[in-house]
Amino acid sequence: MNAQTADMTVSSTQMPTFFIPHGGGPCFFMDWSVMGGPADTWDKTEAWLRALVSTLPEKPKGIVVISGHWEESAFTASTAVEPGMIYDYYGFPPHTYELKYPAPGSPALAERVVELLKGAGLPARTDPARGFDHGVFVPFLLVDPDATIPVVPLSLKADLDPAEHIAAGKALEPLREEGVLIVGSGMSYHNMRGFRTPAATRPSAVFDQWLTGAVEATPKERETLLSHWAEAPAGRQSHPREEHLLPLMVAAGAGGVSAGRKVFGDNVMMADISAYRFG
Repeated sequence: MNAQTADMTVSSTQMPTFFIPHGGGPCFFMDWSVMGGPADTWDKTEAWLRALVSTLPEKPKGIVVISGHWEESAFTASTAVEPGMIYDYYGFPPHTYELKYPAPGSPALAERVVELLKGAGLPARTDPARGFDHGVFVPFLLVDPDATIPVVPLSLKADLDPAEHIAAGKALEPLREEGVLIVGSGMSYHNMRGFRTPAATRPSAVFDQWLTGAVEATPKERETLLSHWAEAPAGRQSHPREEHLLPLMVAAGAGGVSAGRKVFGDNVMMADISAYRFG
């Protein structure tokens, strides 16, 4: 696969899917003490993201990234050949607005994504110009620093219906057999008023425990629990608005019958955060 074409033949192995924490703004590429926290706040998350590709069965032919920072009325995949940079964060050091992630796009993979979504009866379209928001380029500067793997950004659907996002993931599951890595990029805790205060500590821990149990349940039960996440203990305290949690639903849906498990956890800015893998 390159920026123009995609080889959608069946891979020798099945790719897993992931839900990853993408951090706070450009956190991995700055001195976090400038933001009033310990300089090593994000070190564990950074190390985990850097090691992610080494846990895969083979190098992906492409990566589909569902970012919590892109919402459209229909699921939308970028067909940009050379995606540009979207610096959608505010108040950070000037050098963080000069970060570049030159990974190619893949129009063919984007079209395949839309084909699968439409085939499942879901509204889907392409966008020829969408670039990499910080939910994509910030973590992937660590995941694939050489920027050799084509990346296709995929939006959330703006109604933020968890069941529909699980359905979207299910529709995309065949990509796993085609050597494509599906990654939901968000945060398992995302209450901006809670971060760095005691108000984050207990709710994030309670919700993290529930979320891990939901992910690690049987696939059928997992779907039911995640579809009703807002009813979970401390659910709305952890996500006043759920755009940073919905990428997990896509990753879980694409996980199919694969087991889900927590593969990373840390406490940052007084909140528990986690990453999950399916398959």
